[in-house]
Amino acid sequence: MHMGDNTLNDFRHIPRKRFGQHWLKDGVVLDQIIKAAELNSEDCVLEVGPGKGALTEKLIESQARFIQAIELDRDLVVGLKKRFSHQNKFSLREGDVLSAPLEAENGLTINKVVANIPYNITGPLLKRLIGELKKAPENSFETLVLLMQKEVAQRLVALPGTSNFSALSVRIQLLAKCKYVCDVPSKCFQPAPKVDSKVVMIKPFVSNEPDFYEVGNLLEKLLKHAFAGRRKKLRNTIGSFVTSNDHIKEFFTYRGISLDQRPQEVSPSNWFALAKALKETCVIENGTFHSK
Repeated sequence: MHMGDNTLNDFRHIPRKRFGQHWLKDGVVLDQIIKAAELNSEDCVLEVGPGKGALTEKLIESQARFIQAIELDRDLVVGLKKRFSHQNKFSLREGDVLSAPLEAENGLTINKVVANIPYNITGPLLKRLIGELKKAPENSFETLVLLMQKEVAQRLVALPGTSNFSALSVRIQLLAKCKYVCDVPSKCFQPAPKVDSKVVMIKPFVSNEPDFYEVGNLLEKLLKHAFAGRRKKLRNTIGSFVTSNDHIKEFFTYRGISLDQRPQEVSPSNWFALAKALKETCVIENGTFHSK
């Protein structure tokens, strides 16, 4: 979805369903997004999908040093340039955020991201912005304030043992600290989407693990294996290579993990530690773990 204009009347544009365009019209939510970003005179901000420019205007009015926006819709690009071309601290790049350069066009280093994520690209966009367990991100951002679908946001911040805790929860929480900023009911948009949204603040970690991404690559395979049967107990999904490996059995005992638990009951740190232990004692052949 795109951030919209409070008045929605700056220039005419029919929202395009294929781009997931819904104009955010709630000034209170806009202010909360700006507040959460904690902008100062040193910050260079990437805005994803400025739409008609309501959030863009707030960003320009903030203390931020520079705002680099990326917009895919060519018609919106025309309107945004008309509205903000006189602003020295603003630059607009036309393109797809999944492939366009994420650097500022004036050479400054972008350190914060403000984005209203289109529902249909949430997964790949999160990977590009904060990286993956098996791959570092292209850019290192200090803070991201993202408006996204409520169900996805709930998974990002979910605690182990809760119904929303998933493989995505494990991945994101190993890469960053996440917390809620505010709820955004569908009525805050025009036209109103069929689902509610939430704003989440994400602060990526700086990994000090020398083999973090090697372990992460193994953990990805482990998570897919375990969460494919999230209703099943661990003994029925990963039990085959745990019960046959003394080192892993010791790990389970030390960490207080039981094979009678389900995958959503294991904390992100325990999942990473398990993958690290497996890396030391197992090899993977055709998707199956075998002791070294």
